[in-house]
Formats: sequence, C-alpha cells, structure tokens
Amino acid sequence: MFYIPLLLLLLCTFVSFLCSSKFNHQGEKKESPPFNHIFSSLNWGYKDNLAMSLSKDLIFLILQFCEEENLKRTAHMLEQETGFFFDMKYFEDMILDGKWEDAENYLSAFTGVEDNTYSTKTYFEIRKQKFLEALDKHDHKAALDMLLKDLKVFAQPNKELYKEMTQLLTLDDFREHHSLATYGDTESARKRIVSELRGVLDANPLLQGRTKFPQYSKSRLRRLINQSLNWQHIHCSNPHPQPLIDTLFTDHRCPGPDDAQNQSNEEISLSPMYMSATANLSLATESIISAGTINLENLSNQEDSKDCHDASKIISTKNHDEVMSNSISRNDYQNAAKELPVDFPKSVRRILDMGSQPTSMDFHPFQDTLLLVGTNVADIEIWDVSGAEQLFKRQFVVREDMENNPSISVNRILWNPDGTSFGVAYSERMIRLYSYHKNGNYAENQLEIDAHVGSVNDIAFSKPYDRLVAISCGDDKLIQVWDAVTGAKHYTFEGHGSPVYSICPHMRENIPFLMSISTSGEIKAWLFDKLGSRVTYAAPGLCSMKMAYSTDGKRLFSCGVNRNGEPYIVEWNEAEGVIVRNYLGLCKFHLDMVTFATCSNKFLVAGDDHKIKIWDVNKSEILASIEADGGLPESPYVCFNKKGTLLAVFSDKYQIKILANDHGFKLLEDSAAGSDYSTRCIAETFGKLSVNPNPVPLKARDMEGPVQAEEVPAMLENVKPKGLAESNKLEMPVVSKIVGISCCQSMLLTSEVKTNMIRRLVYTHAGNGILALAQDGIHLLWRWSKNDSNTSGKATTKFSPRLWQPKKGLLMSNDLPENSVDVVIPCFSLSKNDSYVVSASGRVITLYNMLVFKKIRNVMAPPPAATSIVFYPPDNNIIGIGMDDSTILIYNIRVDKVISKLEGHRTRISGLAFSTTLNVLVSSGVDTQIIVWDSVSWEKKRSTMLQISIGWSASDLSETTIELDKNQKQFLAVHQTQLAIYDGATLRCVKQWPIAAFCARISHATYSCDSQLVYAVMRDGIVLIVGASDLTPRFEIDPSAYLMPRHSCYVYPVVVASHPQNPNQFALGLSNGGVVVMEPGESQGKWTED
Repeated sequence: MFYIPLLLLLLCTFVSFLCSSKFNHQGEKKESPPFNHIFSSLNWGYKDNLAMSLSKDLIFLILQFCEEENLKRTAHMLEQETGFFFDMKYFEDMILDGKWEDAENYLSAFTGVEDNTYSTKTYFEIRKQKFLEALDKHDHKAALDMLLKDLKVFAQPNKELYKEMTQLLTLDDFREHHSLATYGDTESARKRIVSELRGVLDANPLLQGRTKFPQYSKSRLRRLINQSLNWQHIHCSNPHPQPLIDTLFTDHRCPGPDDAQNQSNEEISLSPMYMSATANLSLATESIISAGTINLENLSNQEDSKDCHDASKIISTKNHDEVMSNSISRNDYQNAAKELPVDFPKSVRRILDMGSQPTSMDFHPFQDTLLLVGTNVADIEIWDVSGAEQLFKRQFVVREDMENNPSISVNRILWNPDGTSFGVAYSERMIRLYSYHKNGNYAENQLEIDAHVGSVNDIAFSKPYDRLVAISCGDDKLIQVWDAVTGAKHYTFEGHGSPVYSICPHMRENIPFLMSISTSGEIKAWLFDKLGSRVTYAAPGLCSMKMAYSTDGKRLFSCGVNRNGEPYIVEWNEAEGVIVRNYLGLCKFHLDMVTFATCSNKFLVAGDDHKIKIWDVNKSEILASIEADGGLPESPYVCFNKKGTLLAVFSDKYQIKILANDHGFKLLEDSAAGSDYSTRCIAETFGKLSVNPNPVPLKARDMEGPVQAEEVPAMLENVKPKGLAESNKLEMPVVSKIVGISCCQSMLLTSEVKTNMIRRLVYTHAGNGILALAQDGIHLLWRWSKNDSNTSGKATTKFSPRLWQPKKGLLMSNDLPENSVDVVIPCFSLSKNDSYVVSASGRVITLYNMLVFKKIRNVMAPPPAATSIVFYPPDNNIIGIGMDDSTILIYNIRVDKVISKLEGHRTRISGLAFSTTLNVLVSSGVDTQIIVWDSVSWEKKRSTMLQISIGWSASDLSETTIELDKNQKQFLAVHQTQLAIYDGATLRCVKQWPIAAFCARISHATYSCDSQLVYAVMRDGIVLIVGASDLTPRFEIDPSAYLMPRHSCYVYPVVVASHPQNPNQFALGLSNGGVVVMEPGESQGKWTED
C-alpha cells in the first residue's frame, strides 16, 4: 500500500512538470529545469531539448496507469491538456448519454468548429441532435435559443439548411418533415449519430494517429519505474538490500565506496543493459537478460528453438554516461593529414543545378554516372553527371485520397540491386516503386503503396529466397515487407517502441536478415519470417542511426546523432556483437543528422561542419577533411558511386557537387563525349522525321516505308504478378508502336488562360467543341468555326479552334473548398443541347449557361460534396449526383427538389451513367463496387465488385469509372489495374484486360463513338488503342508523338475523351493544363483496319 501513494506522488510531480513547465496549453515547449533519474534505465532525462515524441510516449504510459487505477477523470483531463490521444469510446458514451456540453468540451481540445469540413460536420451533427431532442420534448424556447446561438455558425455556408431547421419550429412533430420521417426515437437517433461520427472522426486529418492507443504490456509504467529503481542501485558497489521507491526523488548514492566510475573507457564493448538486483526487489518480468554477446552468424539456428520468444537478448554499452564521445576539437582535425591518397575523389568536376533542395540521392549500381535524386518538394530526378544533364524528372502529384500537404518530401530514394527499378519513401505514408528504362532514360510508376501511418522514414531492397522485396519503415513503429512486383504485403515486423528510423538488409552465409534502428536508439535484427526479432541492441548514446556495409559486405558501420545532439560513427564486429572502433573527429553538437558513406573498403566519409571528413576505415583518427570549394551545408549529404571514383555531395543554392579522382575524371570526360555523340545522332534522326516543334496543327507526312510492329519489351513482361489467376493471364499481342509525328496528327489547343491539371474532358454533343475542367475549378471551352476551309464545322486537327470567351476576362470557375487540405474531386456534365453544364469542384454545385458563360444558379452546397454528375437523358431538368458520403441523389434542378436518395454504396461515388435502353442507372464507387438501379422506381436491382486480379493489394485500389457503349446495353469499367466490359442487364463480366504485361497504371479510358475501340491513357504517357471486341491492344502511341521534347519527361495525360461522330479522333487532358487532339495520319484515315 505504501508503494501506490508514492508512485502517485511521483506521477503528479511529473505531470505537473510536463504539462505546466515543459509545455503550455498549445503544446509549445517552454524552459524547464532538469528532471533526471526518472526512467533512467532507458536513459530518458528531461532536459531542455527533450523531443516531443518522448513526451508523447510518457503521456501514454501515464494514461495507462490512470486507467488501471480507475483515475478516469484525471486521464481525460490529461488527454485534453496534451492532445495526444482522443478517447473515441469516452466521446461516444457522452453522445449516447446526451452529455452534449461535455462532448463538445472534450472535442474542442482537439479541433475547432471551422478547422476543416470534418470538424464542422462533427460539431453540426452534435448540435443538430441536441436541437432535435429539444423539439422532441416540445421545449421550443430551448430549441430557438440553440438555433440562434449554437447553430448560427453554420447558417452562412448552408442557408437553405438553416432555413429548413427554422421551419421545424412551426411543426408539431418535426418527423412530419420528409427528411426526418425515419428519425425514430432518441436512443436510436443517438446510435445513428455515433456510427456516422465515428467515420467522420477517423477521416479527420487533425485526429490522424490520435484515436488508437498504443499496445503496452500490463502495468508498464510500474515496471519501468521499478527498473529505474534497480538501475540506480546497481551502480553502487554496496547496493542497498531493500531500496525504497522514494529514493528516486533525489540523486542517490548508497553508503560505501563506489567504484562505478572506475570502469575502463578504452574499448566500447557491449555488456548487459539490465541486471537483476536481488530476487525480492525486481518486479519486472518482461525479459530474461543474458550476459552473453550476440552472434549474428547463429541467427538462422534460432528458428528451430522452442524458446525463441521466451527471452530477448538485449545488449548495450556499459554505461551510457561513459560511452566515449567521438568528438574532438576543431584544431585536432585541422591538424590531421592534408594529403589524401590519389584514389580518393577530392576534386570538384561537375555541379548539378537543381530546381529545389535535394534530400536524398543514390548512384546507379552499374551505370557509374547515373545519379538518382529526390527533393524536398517530392520530385524525383535522374541525372547524367558526366554532362550535368537532367535526363528525367517526375513532379509529385498528390493523389485524390491524400491530404493536400504542401510539405511532402522525399525521405529516401534508392535503386534496387540490379538497377532496373528504384523506390521512393515519402514523408507522408506512401512509397512508390518505379521501373527504369535505360534505353529511353525515363521511369514509370510501377507500384504505389500506402505503406505506413505518418512518415515513411526509409526504404530498402532485398532478395530473400530469390524474391525481390521492398522494405519500408515509418513513424508507426512498423517495418513492412512488400513484393516489389505485385505490391502484396509479405511481412509486418512489430516490436519497436518508437518510430523506426532506418533499415539495413544483408545476407550472411545465404541467410537473409534485416537490421532496424528506431529513433530511441534501439537496434533489432530480424529474419524474414513471422517469429519476431531475434536480438536487440542499444546504439551508442541511444542514437538514431543509419547502418551500412562496406562494398565487400564484410564490415558494418553506423552513424547517427542522439537526442542531445551528440554524434557517433562506429564500426561493429557483427559476429561478436561489439563496437570495435569509434571514429573520432565529428563536431560535438549537431542539430541535423550526420550522413556517411563507405568507399572501396578503404575510406569512410561523413558530412560535418560544412566539410567532408574522411577516415581510413582501419584507424579511429580522422585522416583529412575537404571543403569541396566551399558552400556546403552544416551536415552535407554524401554518396559514392559503386566503384568509388565519384563522390556526390549536397551544396548550398540547390546544388549537388560531383567530386572525382583521376579515374572518375576520365569517366566523366569519356561519358560526356559519348553523350554528345548520342545527342547529335538523335537530333539527326528527328531532323529526318521533320518534327514540327511549334504548337500548331501538325499534318501527316509520308513515311519511307511502313511502320514496323514492335513487341512489348521483355523487361515489362517480367513484372507480371506471380499468382495471377489463369483466367487473367492474357497473351499480349504484338503492339504497333507509334513513335513519330508522321504516323499521326496532333494539335495542342492554345489558351491564354493559365490553369493546372485537366481533370475532366468532354466533346460537345455537336462535335464542334471541347470542354475541359481543371483542378483549380476553371472551365475552358474551345469551338471550331464552320467556314469555307472547315465546311463541317467539326473538331479537327487541320484547323485551330478558338478559345470561347464571350466577354473578356469572364470565366466559368467553380468554388473551391476553403480548407486547402480538403480533397477536391472535380465533376461536370453537359446537357444534350450543349447549352448548359452542371459542375462542382468540392463545394457548391453550379449550373452554367455555356453560351454566355453565365452562372445561372447554385444547386446545393456541401457537405457532402458532389463527386460525380450526369444528366438524365429523357429530361434535361433532372440530374444524378454521386456524393462523397456514398449516396446518390436524383435531383430536379428546375423545381429544386430531391426526387430520390439512393443508398447502397459503401464509399465515395466515382461514376454514373444512365441507360435509356435498359431503363437503369449504373453507378460505381472507389472500392470497385458497381450497382444497377431501376431508373423508374429507383430501387436497387443488382450489384457486383470489379474482379481485381490476384496480386494487387487493397491499398492499390483507386476509383472506378464507367461508360456505356453506343447501344447502352454494355458498359466499360475502368480501373487503374484493368479494363472490363460488363453486361448492363446481368452485370456479367464479358471481357477483362488486366495490365499484367504493363508497368504503368491506367489513368483513364473511354469508348470510341462507335464502341469499336477503347482509348486508354497510361500514367507513363503511353496511349493505347484497344480493340473493344476482345480488349486487345492494337496500337501504342508514345508521348513523343504528341508532347514537346521538353515536356515528355514529366507531362502525362490524365483524362481522355472521344469525338461523338468521328470514331478515330480523341482528345487528351494533360497534367500541365494542356489539351491535345489526336487523329490518325491522312494516309491511314483510321487507327485499325476493318
């Protein structure tokens, strides 16, 4: 009983310190006195530079303790004060009990009414339910007071809704209103609102990562404090036999001589982190600690051990306070040897000018001058350093389901071992795998995976058991292992108590394993199985470190900085589990992480103090330091090519400097000469093709001989997902590849109005115009005039259209969400007479007159937002509206009335199409669900799910769009992984074409007007012309056929539209805001032969 009061007193002192002294109510750090020895067994001292992540972990431990001691009120106050954890069950219980004020008060600690649309909806639903319950009790005075105070904040953006709520005051029973007819009783209504708010709160970006409590073992805080008590007494030569918990309140020394400080610092060896004191003292039962060292060579033998989970071998430095710092004074390394061996790359030979700050880079494993770079704006670039030439650039495009976070950057970019692909880890939950085509020097997105919650901190490749995998780690404390071809998840490694900072795969005696390091300095070793980590180390100084092997794979090094800013760079004896060398020479304090690299099994380098510091790997003392002509940041990023002849280093002014030795300089000169020759050859080739670089109509020219058919490259066939169902294994036919302008005609439509990505595109029904909707909500309309030259007045590549602007400066522009992080899903639909368009871009739905560019009226405001719109063919006054809350509204625009509300989907609506032949409405959701509705009774008739091929993981799914054929009996379903044709009456899948033999995903696809062809645009810029009869690709159009050379690396088509009368003409909406019209060459007249 004496234990608990003292523990509570200790916690009260800590909480008071943490919440009052360390942080103010907004979470801002304040100056505070040191608070040492609490949790000292984990070397956690409360100093002024204490990281927020540490405080968060401690708060969770305290919350767990409060829950176990039934101190619930205290726990909820701490949750509100820190904002680290939102107790969903507590919040839901308050809703179910009708404690509206308490619920709002708790919620307000995490988000305000106007923070974003999710927060606004949450507050609105709470106050609306409170208002309805007051009406149900016939307390009209209280209801009126709520309407004028609590609900007034929602009046401005939702005037119609506010007006309807006001009208409820005049009804004897608000259930008489058609929208509240199914309200039911109070209890059922509260349950409905709880279910609805659960999804809204989960989606709220301000609560991401705050609604799930970490998994801790029972009474974890008690055990940690007990370990701290034992730890404090272990270091005494005469430990107290019965230490009391109150000794933790002061710095403690047991009576008698204390020889703990006499331990040798000559060698940093690993000894047990924890030792048990006396048997009656320790309450900790988590680990049985072995005093032996860890031998990685014996990792594989532990697989068959029956007690592999009974004990976790944890080894660390003898005493963290005694770990010898590798820092020496500035004079020491200035006096180091200046003369470097001739084979070290020390002379600056090239400078690469980047458009943004580089954050990560990696040389190609075989092409010595090819450098892969990621930036702070999440762009990826490939450079030929020999000519300082950028070969490829892909700008980052935020996915529709991702927050529009302007701070997304590349954390790590890395080639796979054979150089055929590379991986990118982003600061926001995602990894991407790109396939690299060396012949064309371009890359295309092969896989996109939602890998982690929060930042993805590192990515690596390994080939366990001859299967290439991509490995990622992140802030969610997990390590994930993905199939590098299909994206399927193979393993999830759990066990780290803090975010995983870096990973290092390796193979020893044909046994593949993985090392991982957390931000708290915990190093774990894993085999590729599901049996958990085999050993656990503690990094020197509990550093966040990166590990790397020497070029020959025999020596292991690590470098990092701990929470006090102290740097360490060491070599490990992998077999014995000890640090064998501590390299000296780094500055004593660092704000940034120190990066390092090894070269030719001889040199070790690190970026430090605006210099590149070099060590002989066999000596602890610094060999030399170079400044690379100056201009380096404080901790510059360094990277060798695989032969060690070139060294790349980040420099100021968004530059990368390339240093070379004599062999490297010769390599640069020879490669640059070869590059110039190749450039001349390419220029001559294009000159013979007479490519017109001007953005004007490009007419067909006769070719010298027929176009030769080229087979799909073998390297693309190799990425076919293993395990794909036999029914989905398609024999890919020979595809004719159109690579020259002379094979087709294209025209880039000019516009004085600057927009961004084109998201929606359609021809007018008359075929004389094209309407585009950009991501920024601006509509662009081009019209072809009927004249002597263009007698039909139809869209064509032979004559330029005019951008339609009836009045100078007048634009049709949709309202955009006020909150920039809200996902915008633009949508529109054109009436049959081409006079009206209904459009939305995340906010209000607007009806426009296209003839005069006049906004006629706003139809309805979110939430929920419209994500798909279609006109009902028999009546232009009726439209179908798909919403982001999974409902579909059948709406009469003229009388401003909802005819029917269709419910059946589970996710956002992504496609709608009316069939007058079958009298049905076909709808699709982002989860690939397809539903057919009766367009007379509006009842659900049948539904199905798109048949996603085996091997595609759920995180890879994207929105599904649909389009009816000309007879309106079948429809085309388009998903990023496949094309499929379904029977509209039975929902039977008639044909299916998965992209098994193609690396790039599908951006969009559409039928030709006669439904004989399907035009599909891929994310790498390729346009496929597919036969609709068998869904077999017939032609492939390369981006060089319709893009300027300077655009072909990073501009790609997003959407495609087909001409309503000409089956051989289509238009592409581009990622840079451009629109291109394409037709076959005049000599051909059509894409395929009959």
